[in-house]
Amino acid sequence: MKELVCALTGHRDLPANFDRDALLADLEDLIKEGYTTFLCGMARGFDLVSLGCLVELKQRYHVRIKAYIPFAGQERIFPQEDKDEYYRLLPWCDEKKVLFHNYFSGCFIARNRLMVEACDMLYAYLTKSDGGTAYTVRLAKSKNVRVKLFHFGEKLC
Repeated sequence: MKELVCALTGHRDLPANFDRDALLADLEDLIKEGYTTFLCGMARGFDLVSLGCLVELKQRYHVRIKAYIPFAGQERIFPQEDKDEYYRLLPWCDEKKVLFHNYFSGCFIARNRLMVEACDMLYAYLTKSDGGTAYTVRLAKSKNVRVKLFHFGEKLC
């Protein structure tokens, strides 16, 4: 049976009413659909919240998590609370890919492109039509990669 791979993408800034429980339920449904490997870009916001949910689900299901870290030391620019969460969750990742030694303009786009090329489905939290998440969703659609949007009652793009 072919391994089904799901890549995650979403906004860094989440609304105060972001529904983590709905995200957890959605990710569990994807596991039940047969997705067993999840690619996480390790950014603040949606990526880290999704990773936290996957770590919780990893206690009950056989899933693999691959961290796609855009550049070494990415977390150094995070606020302390997000740094702490990053360091708590990173050891749960089965594979850690540091894509570039240093930051450069375009390293996040390059990471997103690599994730889209490696996945069967892109799971996205998208509420605006510009930015990196919107670019990644458009890229996935242009490559005929299935896209599923997470929503919990708010307007999506």
